[in-house]
Amino acid sequence: MSYLDLISFGPGGWANLLLAAAAVTLSVALGGFLLGSVIGTFVAWSRLSRSATMRFLGFSYTTVFRGVPDLLVIYLLYFGGSAALTAVGKALGAGGFVGMPTYLTGVLAIGILSAAYQAEVFRGAFLALAPGELEAGKAVGMSGFLLFRRIIAPQVLRYALPGLGNTWQLALKETALISVVGLVELVRQAQIAAGSTRRPFEFFITAAALYLCITFFSSLLFRRAEQHSARKMGAAL
Repeated sequence: MSYLDLISFGPGGWANLLLAAAAVTLSVALGGFLLGSVIGTFVAWSRLSRSATMRFLGFSYTTVFRGVPDLLVIYLLYFGGSAALTAVGKALGAGGFVGMPTYLTGVLAIGILSAAYQAEVFRGAFLALAPGELEAGKAVGMSGFLLFRRIIAPQVLRYALPGLGNTWQLALKETALISVVGLVELVRQAQIAAGSTRRPFEFFITAAALYLCITFFSSLLFRRAEQHSARKMGAAL
């Protein structure tokens, strides 16, 4: 069977399964990235807090999750979550092992890991703000929420966009590790196809090409967002 037959949509072709797996990869990465943005915002806030305790907690979070191997975090979440669910099941009268959902494990793992990097991106973006702008907002009587909505959030996002583009690429690549707990994403589907056909090179090179397509279009979107943000700030000035 030729390479084109292997990756076709016809009988014996794996195109449908590979594209479905690519969609799973994209959805896990996106879910984890968005979760990481939420967690990272609070971690960045704690890093910038006047409270020494909050600064210590934020620093501890970023240090731990940037220092621990990603695969270890995935294992801890999956087996730790499975142990907790099994214990709850036994307490409720159910027997046997209750496994942690692999999709949820992937989103949580990527979200927790991505948050450690996004927190530093947000913190750096906030520190890039001109102090005079914040002082001017307070001087005209802006509340904390209004100051955040009109001055802090738009400019922090503008400065953070290049760094967020990098953390998105990291989140996308981390999805390949989720296959170790059984999630059929792009790498796992390529492994299954390679094992079934004994044509590993063809399927792994196809998986690589699909990853490159996703990252290419992702880079274009982030570049457009950066340009749009720069135009809006220029118009405001």
